[in-house]
Amino acid sequence: MAGVVNRKISASSARTHTREANQKTTVNKTSVSGHLDVEEIRAVIFCGEIVIELGIYIVSFDRPGYGESDPNPKRTVKSMALDIEELADQLELGSKFYVIGAGLLAPVVNYWWSGFPGNLSGEAYNQQFRQDQWALRVAHYIPWLTYWWNTQKLFPSSSVAGHSTGTLSPQDQELVPKLTQRISHMAEVKQQGAFESIHRDMIVGFGDWEFSPMDLENPFPNNEGSVHLWHGDDDRIVPVTLQRYIAQQLPWIHYHEIPGAGHLFAYADGMCDSIIKAILTGEK
Repeated sequence: MAGVVNRKISASSARTHTREANQKTTVNKTSVSGHLDVEEIRAVIFCGEIVIELGIYIVSFDRPGYGESDPNPKRTVKSMALDIEELADQLELGSKFYVIGAGLLAPVVNYWWSGFPGNLSGEAYNQQFRQDQWALRVAHYIPWLTYWWNTQKLFPSSSVAGHSTGTLSPQDQELVPKLTQRISHMAEVKQQGAFESIHRDMIVGFGDWEFSPMDLENPFPNNEGSVHLWHGDDDRIVPVTLQRYIAQQLPWIHYHEIPGAGHLFAYADGMCDSIIKAILTGEK
């Protein structure tokens, strides 16, 4: 396993650096989110032998407000896409690269998306713990109160933000030990505070969107790429019923429903390799 080399470089040198195995980069950006903290991975770090087998080169970055990336008080769904676009340009990733967003793993659903039938979204919403229902209402209707709501002690706050295991399925409970290393880095991940990271995620994710995902057209009409969505049918954090509806409305999405799986299925043995192969090679 290769070691990790950390260093920071400017945006100009990011365009021409040699991309040695495993290096940490700060790309300075002023148009969208200030600077983003970037880690480039070429060797075997977390995906095992599949990285070498398929010759994968991975670039990951901390979203605004996480790690050492600048917070973005005006962050929106669109600004995140622009961050990725500009980052790809500055690092000269080439004319074609794969975005993890094209492989969706139990993605969070906004219950207020206009494309959902009211009875379906209402039924899924009511499956949440009562404390989570209130936390989502606050993030949607009075976002400026989100931080207070999730830090006050008068009422139960978001169980998800509080990492409660009460929302986990039996399979999730078995996979929790695999998250030990991830949890150990939580202080570094949230070094800028919960508001700029988790709470702002809630505000953006459950706020008013300018569009409904159900209205999206196929971005790859000529099959030059594909969009995949994986979801466990025993996910007790994000109800599977809404993902099924999205897949029905957007038949160009390759929908993979995993029997007996919960929200953490990606940590199951062999699942990461299967997901990467499906995205890159079309292997089922």
